[in-house]
Amino acid sequence: MRPISEMAFDAEWLDLRAPADDRARDAELLDRAIAYAGPGARMLDLGCGTGATVRAFAASRATSLDWCLLDNDQALLDLAREHHPAANIRRCDLTDLDAVPLTDVKMVTASALFDLVSEDWATRLFDRLVQHRIALYAALSYDGVMRWSPEDRDDAEVTDRFNLHQCGDKGFGPALGAEAAVRMTALLTARGYEVFSAQSPWNLGPQEARLQDALLWGIAGAAQDAGFDDAGGWAARRLGAISHGRAEIGHVDVLALPGGG
Repeated sequence: MRPISEMAFDAEWLDLRAPADDRARDAELLDRAIAYAGPGARMLDLGCGTGATVRAFAASRATSLDWCLLDNDQALLDLAREHHPAANIRRCDLTDLDAVPLTDVKMVTASALFDLVSEDWATRLFDRLVQHRIALYAALSYDGVMRWSPEDRDDAEVTDRFNLHQCGDKGFGPALGAEAAVRMTALLTARGYEVFSAQSPWNLGPQEARLQDALLWGIAGAAQDAGFDDAGGWAARRLGAISHGRAEIGHVDVLALPGGG
């Protein structure tokens, strides 16, 4: 079983989760971000993958933005270039925040990233954003909530073990995990930002069987790594319920505007 954290930047996984992400993003918060950015704004997307954030903005009719997309995975960057030939595509080691180019940037964006980074990394990034008065739009940070129907005897144990696993080092130091949105809000508010947040849960039914399949085994792999020996049994039972079951996986979107925005 392969944990979710190991799937996070896999192109196949990103494609599989894209429809659920698109439905989950809070439309009001995205519209507020677009309104703040304004036409022609320079945007910097961190951990861009194949360009999901750009597509989300474009789907909300924000098509005149000047995008710079950063990632450390060349294969994903190649796909991003195919999807978004007008964007500035750069390979960048995001652990080296001094290498992140912020000159003339109006807003930094990210999707499904901040639950994987450490508080130290987030603090250093936010300190740089303050210096340049740059806004932040960070969508789809996992918040620790998993609800399943029908219920299984091991749901709570799996959730607890998965959440513990999410706090491990994902390449940026000990990850914020389920506390990402809470800690981001506190850190940004302390730096004078006006912070808005909105729930953006995945709501999955039988029509998302392929996504649920991958998700279940990924969650089980993480729970097993965190010490739950029967995670595979849980996943197998859940897999058997996909045709009539539902899942809610909690996420939070955050928008932070400098100086009251």
